[in-house]
Amino acid sequence: MTETAIADDGIIGDLQTAALVTTDGSIDWFCCPRFDSPSVFGALLDDEHGGHFRLRPTGVDYTSTQVYFPDTAVLVTRFFTESGMGQVVDFMPPAGDTATDNHRLVRMLQCVRGRISFELDVAPRFDYGRQSHVTQVGEDGVVFSANGSTLTVHVVREPGDERKARVTAEGDDVHARIDLVAGELRGVVLESAADGPPREIRVAEVRTMFDETVRFWRSWLAGSTYTGRWREAVQRSAITLKLMTYAPTGGLVAAPTAALPEQVGGERNWDYRYTWVRDASFSVHALLRLGMTDEAGRFASWLGDRVRERIGSDSGPLNIMYRIDGSSDLKEDILDHWAGYRGSTPVHIGNGAAEQLQLDIYGEAMDSLYAAERAGLPLPYRGWSAISGVLNWLAENWDQPEEGIWETRGGRQPFTYGRVMCWVAFDRGIRLAARHGLPAPTERWVAERDAIYQQVMDRGFHESRQAFVQHYDTDVLDAALLRMPMVGFIDGRDPRWKSTLAAMDGELVTDGLVYRYNPEASPDGLRGSEGTFSLCSFAYVDALTRADRLDQARTAFEKVLTYANHAGLYSEEIALTGEQLGNFPQAFTHLALIDAAVTLNAALDGRPPTRGA
Repeated sequence: MTETAIADDGIIGDLQTAALVTTDGSIDWFCCPRFDSPSVFGALLDDEHGGHFRLRPTGVDYTSTQVYFPDTAVLVTRFFTESGMGQVVDFMPPAGDTATDNHRLVRMLQCVRGRISFELDVAPRFDYGRQSHVTQVGEDGVVFSANGSTLTVHVVREPGDERKARVTAEGDDVHARIDLVAGELRGVVLESAADGPPREIRVAEVRTMFDETVRFWRSWLAGSTYTGRWREAVQRSAITLKLMTYAPTGGLVAAPTAALPEQVGGERNWDYRYTWVRDASFSVHALLRLGMTDEAGRFASWLGDRVRERIGSDSGPLNIMYRIDGSSDLKEDILDHWAGYRGSTPVHIGNGAAEQLQLDIYGEAMDSLYAAERAGLPLPYRGWSAISGVLNWLAENWDQPEEGIWETRGGRQPFTYGRVMCWVAFDRGIRLAARHGLPAPTERWVAERDAIYQQVMDRGFHESRQAFVQHYDTDVLDAALLRMPMVGFIDGRDPRWKSTLAAMDGELVTDGLVYRYNPEASPDGLRGSEGTFSLCSFAYVDALTRADRLDQARTAFEKVLTYANHAGLYSEEIALTGEQLGNFPQAFTHLALIDAAVTLNAALDGRPPTRGA
């Protein structure tokens, strides 16, 4: 059973997969060759059977810190010992836009002061630990082979210093000791699907990889137009969202991990390594608010392909989630042989919610496409044809029960948030048609949009609670509705919205942190409880801002920022103790941070946000 906390990690990646690195230098999560591939290092979920790749000082007491190299996704873990100080610099050179099985994970070892010895421990466990492997140790490194897959460890050194890395095998795993004095740099490069045997990699080559990776990230980040307050947090969130983007298709995973619990010891342990239409749409919209348009164009293309694949489908033009390549095989399974994070079982892979009906996704998708068009991206005929097909289907199907944004497993309901986002879908389609003179049955779309608005106002607002509620047949509050003023459905200063916000203040908000809903009052089909939901906490900041409660908004925002981990990263939820819970890092949280920062910063500068912005 792992002892590492969820938040004790930083993330590195190459835009096709990612790895988590702990503050003591262990890679405890790495799936290869893609985000949604089986893991080869999974100690985060089972220290004994999951596999790891550790680099840390040998046989001495040490303390460590971990930071990102400025404005990059290069992670630096620094170790302090009595004899000296050293660091491990971890990064993955970008893999490009073409899907490949070949990925490189670079671990540079440096002695900064004095002298230090590092121990290397590589223990892969292919296919979630279900596949045995063969180990071949050579002069310049190691090859691990399992059922056609290979991981190659190349040794980084200079000619004549073989003493620096003494590799030994212990069963099917390998160990090494690397001795360094001040100023020396050595290391290892882990490569999947290498086209040859292990080779000696010179220090100069590793430095070049480092420089090119730093240059890539700084060049990408330079595209951000954000210059306001909280720039460091916003930029770290933007880099994190980019790290979760699968470059070959433009799909963006909800998180790079699986089965990290929403309650330690509970059963809410889901696999988030897939592209949710909702999460990806939110993320693209957030990046667009920073002036970053490339991701929006690629996601629009990915989304259009998904719609065209399902033309004529009775169940709707979109699934709620897909694999990152656009396929829809997400069969849910359980890894019975894994102990789970701190004993949290079952360990789920795949996701059984994939077939749910969640009507809000159409509004989120349309909102991101509308924002992309406003940012100057083209709207080709094929794109408009796909949009028209979606809205025509929605006109026939919006007024039915559904599972809702939170993917509850307690049965379908007429969720208020789903209706609001259906309104958004028609509203954005009508605006696009008018802006470009595009052919569309706009009279019908207007009629459906207005019918949704009136239904929500008549049935979604609970008179005795003086608040919009989770669905029409309950009086339960739902923090998803914090997005109502953000999408322009209602003005943030409207009396109905102010009373809704006041009701949430008294029931869902605790010191600026926000619960999604009260599961005891609204059964969701699952046992156990959960922490506050960080997406909702940042959405609360946005809602406060739009209600002209700026002092409270700024205080709430600053409080939520204190819950970031040492590297500025967030998981999905925050426990009562302040511990981070759920899959990590979480796209939902980081995109919501960006939205809140942009909205609040503009308001503090005297530029009130507009409806739908």
